[in-house]
Amino acid sequence: MEIYETEEEQVAALKGWWKENGQATLIGLGLGIAVILGWNYWQDYRREQAEQAAGLYAQLLKAQAANQTESVAKLSEQMETRFGSSDYTLFSQLALAKIKVEQGDLASARQILEKVSATSNKELANIAKVRLVRLLMANKEYEQGLKLINDIDPAKSASFSGQYDELVGDLYVALDRVDQARTSYQNALRNGHQSPLLQLKIDDLTPPEKVESNK
Repeated sequence: MEIYETEEEQVAALKGWWKENGQATLIGLGLGIAVILGWNYWQDYRREQAEQAAGLYAQLLKAQAANQTESVAKLSEQMETRFGSSDYTLFSQLALAKIKVEQGDLASARQILEKVSATSNKELANIAKVRLVRLLMANKEYEQGLKLINDIDPAKSASFSGQYDELVGDLYVALDRVDQARTSYQNALRNGHQSPLLQLKIDDLTPPEKVESNK
């Protein structure tokens, strides 16, 4: 560190430094302020968007509870247009798919669920896949249901493994592949899947003498 003997030397050194670095310092300071202001603006914008999306989704839930299917469809469309692939939009799409199923429009419901199942939100994507498998079963597309589950990345669906095991069991039952169905149900049970019908399904596929011996 340089030691300046007089105040004049210190002032002269400061002037020299400022001449060489002053402009860059001002630019850096300006950029720093701009970044801070821009970040605050972005945070405020995101917060405002989230509040608006939540309000619109609340309207959709009220319409759904009142069985106002047209309103649900319109609000869901607004959500997608205004808020893209936000979580609220995905929830609204799931609600719309449910209504489509109730109306018997399985093709539209399937299209919606396939779209949601491809999103980056792992939780909602898996919920959509579970519902999509059930829709395929209702449409007797059992092999397609098995393929869909088989293609799922286990790393992205760990908390849903029990549900998928039970669904695989249901699909095998529909295909009359009893041994594989029993194994899938037992896997679901071992994975800690809580389903009120799971044990009944296992018992239904187990010979009476084995059920009696297990009591």
